[in-house]
Amino acid sequence: MKSLTKIGLGLLLAVAGAVSTSSVASAQYYDPYDRPPPPRFVPEPDWRRPPPPPPGYGRPPRGCDPRWAEDKARDFGFRRARVVDITPRRVIVQGWTRRGQDEISFANVRGCPVLRR
Repeated sequence: MKSLTKIGLGLLLAVAGAVSTSSVASAQYYDPYDRPPPPRFVPEPDWRRPPPPPPGYGRPPRGCDPRWAEDKARDFGFRRARVVDITPRRVIVQGWTRRGQDEISFANVRGCPVLRR
């Protein structure tokens, strides 16, 4: 009778261990809402490496940069120079000179050559 009790207790422990192990393993995959599995872990980018440059970085400007046109107008004696219009052919800058309000036109190409003063 003692050996039968030991065998029964051993079987009970084995079955309980198998059931508890399978329930823990199956809990990892159980989702009551039928959602897809979570995405795989993607490591964060390395903070020691600088980000890539934006597209078009390092290319020379195609036309006359408005800030460059304002700087050139200041070199020509304009105060409070500001760009008022940009067309495919020219950039118009207005400002104040010794004679009063005036404007200057630059070609909308690289280098901003003066068209009319």
